[in-house]
Amino acid sequence: MNKIPYVTREKAEEIAAQYPTPFYLYDEKGIRENAKAVKEAFAWNPGFREYFAVKATPNPYIMDIFRDYGFGFDCSSMTELMLSNAVGASGHEIMFSSNDTPAQEYAFAAKLGAIINLDDITHIPFLEKILDGKFPETMSLRYNPGGVFQMSNGIMDNPGDSKYGFTKAQLFEGYRILRDKGVKHFGLHAFLASNTVSNDYYPELAGRLFSLAAEAQRELGIHFAFINLSGGVGVPYRKSEVPNDIRVIGEGVREKYERILVPAGMGDVAIYTEMGRFMLAPYGALVTRAIHSKHIYKEYIGVDACAANLMRPAMYGAYHHITVLGKENEICDHTYDVVGSLCENNDKFAIDRAAFGAPSFSSRRTALSSRSAALRSPGIILPPLTRPLTMRRCSRKGKRFPSIRTQACRTLESTRHASLRGAQDLPESLESFSGNPVFQQPPRV
Repeated sequence: MNKIPYVTREKAEEIAAQYPTPFYLYDEKGIRENAKAVKEAFAWNPGFREYFAVKATPNPYIMDIFRDYGFGFDCSSMTELMLSNAVGASGHEIMFSSNDTPAQEYAFAAKLGAIINLDDITHIPFLEKILDGKFPETMSLRYNPGGVFQMSNGIMDNPGDSKYGFTKAQLFEGYRILRDKGVKHFGLHAFLASNTVSNDYYPELAGRLFSLAAEAQRELGIHFAFINLSGGVGVPYRKSEVPNDIRVIGEGVREKYERILVPAGMGDVAIYTEMGRFMLAPYGALVTRAIHSKHIYKEYIGVDACAANLMRPAMYGAYHHITVLGKENEICDHTYDVVGSLCENNDKFAIDRAAFGAPSFSSRRTALSSRSAALRSPGIILPPLTRPLTMRRCSRKGKRFPSIRTQACRTLESTRHASLRGAQDLPESLESFSGNPVFQQPPRV
């Protein structure tokens, strides 16, 4: 797959004049086209709904875009529930699929009327106590088949090593318990493989879940309202990979549906998905600027972003494609490590990378490094017809020390970064320049 950026160097420089690097840049046109394609691919199922995985990019602007297509939100934490509620989602527009869940999060999900997808059989009495013995009419359980998930083209993942879900025996017992306690409609959920670059994953998963649901209905006499295929549909990070075709995937799921569920008298079952990476990764980039080169035992390019802005490469060596804007077609004749400024030797966006070629995909979960004072970058959306808009402001230094009011903190708030002195006319206090994202690295104090 060719990695062609959705922004030119000239446009990036224009944006950077207003929002200095590093910043995240999202392509609204691409996001909307993809959302439309997903909806069309499953239009054969009247009850279909995509529940965008909020953890992928917990941003209200992005979430509002997906609401335009009737999508709901897959939440796994209190904050994600709060964000979903803030953009106007409620009731069955929210799927709460958490694990090791605190009582207050279950209580809040129930208050919102969200569909609660339980991760473990012990959560049934736990939730019952929280809800004073009255379960909602619709409940869902998460299944883990154990062992290795394998398709004809090879091993995809290892659910047996995953902490999530019920065993089959627990699943059937869980449905029986909930049925006897008054639950009327049920859901089945499973996530068996991550970032699959194969049109066969969803259809294969669907076939297994459809057969399991049909068996549970026969044995327990329960009604399945929906089957949730969760996420796992991936994106091609490398140029050698072929992107998934969501229309082919949707057709594959339809074939399994008509072959397994319809003959079982389950033609009213809704299909749900919880895609995150597939919905956004190709349409989000971390835009950063090369500011240093270093020539020692290896060749290094230093950029003004760091692992606090995109931590997947530092955490587990994830590959993210890199393009030097304006040099997309130049020959790759040098090898570099592309690094950030954290005092951690794993703060590397690329290792032994032969040249460059789309900007690195946006982090699935943009988190602040616990071992750095570096601040998070702003998020910018690139609408198709209007000027770029800020979706999220950069982190503010004055907010980094909300409960620590020491002389050192006051000094920090009134001192300009020495390396920038003279470069531009900066305000004298943090409060007065807190909206200026040019101040990406905190001063060393």
